[in-house]
Amino acid sequence: MTAAIKADNLVKVFGEVRALDGFSVEVAAGEVFGLVGPDGAGKTTAMRLLTGIMDPTAGDAWVFDRHTVRQAEAIKDDIGYMSQRFGLYPDLTVQENIDFYADIFDVPRQGRRERIDRLLAFSNLAPFRSRLAGNLSGGMKQKLGLTCTLVHTPKVLFLDEPTNGVDPVSRRDFWRILYQLVRQGVTIFVSTAYLDEAERCNRIGLIHRGRLLAVGTPDDIRGLMRSTITAIHTGRARDAARVLKDRLAGATVTLFGDRVHVATDRPHPENALEGSGIAVLDVRTVEPTLEDVFVSVLSKRQEDPS
Repeated sequence: MTAAIKADNLVKVFGEVRALDGFSVEVAAGEVFGLVGPDGAGKTTAMRLLTGIMDPTAGDAWVFDRHTVRQAEAIKDDIGYMSQRFGLYPDLTVQENIDFYADIFDVPRQGRRERIDRLLAFSNLAPFRSRLAGNLSGGMKQKLGLTCTLVHTPKVLFLDEPTNGVDPVSRRDFWRILYQLVRQGVTIFVSTAYLDEAERCNRIGLIHRGRLLAVGTPDDIRGLMRSTITAIHTGRARDAARVLKDRLAGATVTLFGDRVHVATDRPHPENALEGSGIAVLDVRTVEPTLEDVFVSVLSKRQEDPS
């Protein structure tokens, strides 16, 4: 396996805050790797260390065998990095923004126009090349940011929560573009707070408070869930969750809309609602979602921090 990205025990400390704590991972060339966790988990810090934007407090990282600190300038030609707030210029058109980034990356004039035309067609932005970036929808701005990131043809693409705040249809379109890039041999390292997006990755890492809790394929991660998941449908899901947490010691209780997912080896957990005045409308056993697993792994880590 050729490693496109390798991190070895990365640590980043800001004052008294340990933003990244012993982060180690290997990502194969041509793989889509998802770093999944809530806000403040360390996703952006990991991304900035891997792209050479920041130096680690301790540990090492490489992109295609180039050290992210000692060879930081050299890796810039091989990577594209799209941050959460990618620097689009709202008073420039779509075309002008792309031209600007082509100049920054020293894209050769010869063949540049053809390359930009292909990217515009690839991202479905060709009809909007004369529109001001500030007048684009959220989804189109993300596509433009990706196009600007791709203008120098990077081998590895780092995307920091690229679909945050984007509508579901635009999110689906964005991922369709990413899959096309993978077919062209691009390695993608993407961070997200959306667990449903993790299903689209070859492998994922669950991160919380700077530490990786688990790494594997989505199926591997779901396999960490040893308890049975019972979905309980009530008309008062939030109240039901509170009662179940109080009455089911050791169970993991998670809200899912108007249902409560209970992870426990105890049979018929819905019986714990008896006498609470909360009517149970439906009960069924379900396959664990990645959110179920994340909550369960996190709960176990908090119980046993070692």
